[in-house]
Amino acid sequence: MGKPTGFKEYKREPQQYREIEVRLKDYGELYTTVNEPVLKVQASRCMDCGIPFCQSKDGCPVGNKCPEWNDLVYGDRWEEALGRLHETNNFPEFTGRVCPAPCEGSCVLGHVDKPVTIKNIEFAVAERGFEEGWIKPEVPRNRTGKRVAVIGSGPAGLAAAAQLNKAGHKVTVYERADRVGGLLLYGIPNMKLGKDVVERRVDLLREEGIEFITNADVGGQGPNAYPMSKVREESDAVLLSTGATNARDLPIDNRSLKGIYFAMEFLRANTKSLLDSNLADGNYISAKDKDVIVIGGGDTGTDCIGTSIRHGAKSVVNFELLPQPGPERPDDNPWPLWPKIFRVDYGHEEAEHQYGSDPRTYCVMSKGFIGDDNGNVTGITTINVEWTNVDGRWSMKEVEGTEKTWKADLILLSMGFLGPEQYANEACGVDTDERSNYKAEYGEFNTNIEGVFAAGDCRRGQSLVVWAINEGREAAREMDRYLMGDTLLP
Repeated sequence: MGKPTGFKEYKREPQQYREIEVRLKDYGELYTTVNEPVLKVQASRCMDCGIPFCQSKDGCPVGNKCPEWNDLVYGDRWEEALGRLHETNNFPEFTGRVCPAPCEGSCVLGHVDKPVTIKNIEFAVAERGFEEGWIKPEVPRNRTGKRVAVIGSGPAGLAAAAQLNKAGHKVTVYERADRVGGLLLYGIPNMKLGKDVVERRVDLLREEGIEFITNADVGGQGPNAYPMSKVREESDAVLLSTGATNARDLPIDNRSLKGIYFAMEFLRANTKSLLDSNLADGNYISAKDKDVIVIGGGDTGTDCIGTSIRHGAKSVVNFELLPQPGPERPDDNPWPLWPKIFRVDYGHEEAEHQYGSDPRTYCVMSKGFIGDDNGNVTGITTINVEWTNVDGRWSMKEVEGTEKTWKADLILLSMGFLGPEQYANEACGVDTDERSNYKAEYGEFNTNIEGVFAAGDCRRGQSLVVWAINEGREAAREMDRYLMGDTLLP
């Protein structure tokens, strides 16, 4: 490494977000301008550790060569660092923003000290690449004559499309929404991933020869229905990368009341209205002057909190069924696994600033919604729960006498996803597994239907953007092998 003693000389100094008072006034990205001298110092903290767990599957699903580009950044060799990034990751500008950085959880330095700021460095390298013009369209010199259809334009679909296009195939991506990007566009709010960042990459992919067809709901029945039979007739291979969009519901009393929404309904409408009119059209679910309750944690719950505050919510409370994690790894969560510890994300920080306390309430089970005579939600009843661990098996029981009623004008359900919607796979006869995901073995990605492959959340279940990119890349390799008999794709 460029500075073998860097990890001993310097402390971790992550890139800061914009000041809360400023960022709550807009929907701009959270991030501050990259400070390259600071990043150079941070890159020097990367140890010559011998076995870099950061690039193992536990650390980085796409196998990013973190130590190599950390060393290159320390040596001011930014363009080479970008080349190393692109060897394994098509979209470092996405993962540098929205990935929770399991690489940092597996950092060897992180085993004894605070880990290297790998995510910040990745972000900076990608942005420097765009600023310097190093990232530009790379049009294939030769075409194979083969045509490939990719159904779904989220991270898995885009990664597969990019790789298949590099191999020389003619790629068409079908997206049921009005804009390209899938989860990246409508599932992640602007504060974490600016939509200009998504469009910047999509424009490059277009220039490289990939065709995008929007408002094309392949296998669907609505006004944007697009026949699966037509897609298959016009393609030598098809990839299903439709995501896991079947949200987990909360079937308790009075679920049909107005004012109860799935988190993605709330986030998608907000982003679309922002892009269409900067919210001037009013075509979104407003939290302004409302008591908001978000049921379920995770990134999506945090995004609901941050968006509600920007709307001008009167209050925001976040219910979590599980106990609050501790500050240190529990015994059953050893390094280099992802540390299950207490974290404060941007939405929690903003809620504490706005309302005076962290919005999260733990060990709370929802029992029933409450409404008025007009069918509007006005509150929710809950009870506390207690978790016990017996021989490694967790069990939960209700705590008598802890019933409580909470006031709420808007309730957002953020409890994860059960799998993909089924109409796309049903249209071509693809089998599903016991969890309703499209059935295809990891590493092979082919379904029971000849020439039809599956990748991303629709195959593995709800997961990270970086895992979707991994699956898209690896599925592209297997599709290229299917089409050509062999492959040079990584």
